[in-house]
Amino acid sequence: MKISAAAHGIARSRTCGRLVAAGLSVIAMLVPHSPATGTAEAESDCPYVQIVFARGTFEQPGVGATGQAFVDALSDRLGGKSVGVYAANYPASLEFSHAAEGVVDVRNKVESLAATCPETKILLGGYSQGAAVVGYTLADTIPADYELPTGITGPMPAAMANHVAAVALFGTPGAGFMALVQRDAPPITIGNPYLAKTIQLCAAGDPVCSPGGRDRPAHSAYKDNGMAVAAAEFAVRALSATASA
Repeated sequence: MKISAAAHGIARSRTCGRLVAAGLSVIAMLVPHSPATGTAEAESDCPYVQIVFARGTFEQPGVGATGQAFVDALSDRLGGKSVGVYAANYPASLEFSHAAEGVVDVRNKVESLAATCPETKILLGGYSQGAAVVGYTLADTIPADYELPTGITGPMPAAMANHVAAVALFGTPGAGFMALVQRDAPPITIGNPYLAKTIQLCAAGDPVCSPGGRDRPAHSAYKDNGMAVAAAEFAVRALSATASA
């Protein structure tokens, strides 16, 4: 699974003015309107819940504003249970080829947690490009014509699904958007073991995840439009189902 090095529609010098304008519009869709907040560190080596979150394009290292809203909403609903937070380590830049670094990092973190903290419940999340990172991580098939990035030999081991309690994705790039900005990117398809555990939130009119969407601010609204809370409540229900299983 290799994501091409083509940038988000930024036209090269040889590209006509119309394509330049289209490329700049794509960049505007992906850049959040507000600065990202930092990420908390887990106090316990093996917390009750470990959140692994991938930030969106151009957000500063950490979980980003949407990720922090999700972390805060979840922590408020866990009754004091320990929560670890890990920010996916990848550039979150316009060079989508580097998003593969996030896929490798998220996968490595999940496998490491499963080995060292088998009782910890893992919650995966991502916003915008970060949602694509997590979505690709959870794929259970690899397109035959894609070269896998260094560090990946195939889909994540099936046993990892037993450790992932829930997945929350915000503004996941849709097929139409991906075709516009990077035509050779594989589809973002959540693997079967994770489908029932996944909530994908797309704000009305969000041009990144909603076909025909034209409301640019909608893509930056997940941190305060109530969807971070909805995702946290979904995760809490998933955790409760895991505990009673």
